[in-house]
Amino acid sequence: MAADRSRDERLPRRAVVQALLAGRGELLVVAGLGAPAWDAAAAGDHPLTFPLWGGMGGAAMVGLGLALAQPSRRVLVLTGDGEMLMGLGALATIGVARPANLAVVVLDNERYGETGMQETHTAAGVDLAAVAAACGLREAATVRTMAEVGRLRERVHADAGPLFAAVKVAPGKPPLVLPPRDGAHLKNRFREALLGTQAYCQT
Repeated sequence: MAADRSRDERLPRRAVVQALLAGRGELLVVAGLGAPAWDAAAAGDHPLTFPLWGGMGGAAMVGLGLALAQPSRRVLVLTGDGEMLMGLGALATIGVARPANLAVVVLDNERYGETGMQETHTAAGVDLAAVAAACGLREAATVRTMAEVGRLRERVHADAGPLFAAVKVAPGKPPLVLPPRDGAHLKNRFREALLGTQAYCQT
């Protein structure tokens, strides 16, 4: 049997996230537990990024709620394969709700990065893009090249969703770049950046 070279040609996760968030403008970003939050922070801390310090499995549903509450704004969820596997039901709910402004991007290194780099089910062949397509998301793909990442960034900003992409990234532990740790501060900062100071003070 020929060797599967694709397993050895993974993308650097930090470069992927940097490319996705380049020139982000008013894009709303939910960064899932662990490495996706560190990757987003490494790309530049931003008041319109909401990093999840806890609640594994919740990133896609937080993004869905945000997309439904703010239908005129584009929403990007950055999460990992371990977290997405834990919350697969979110894809079914997103497929039913069909928010046109939502994109879910899974940084799939086939590992549980926060607990010791154990292999996830995607290492055994579970196809998250196929799951998303079966759940009814408008577009679902597996991304393996930086050129495809560039096209994905354009679709996040312009195409009707919901969109889903599993980006195959290399396993590894880049240096930690942590967002602020204070949950109340993160909530208040995000809310004020989204709604404005006056709207925030009236609630």
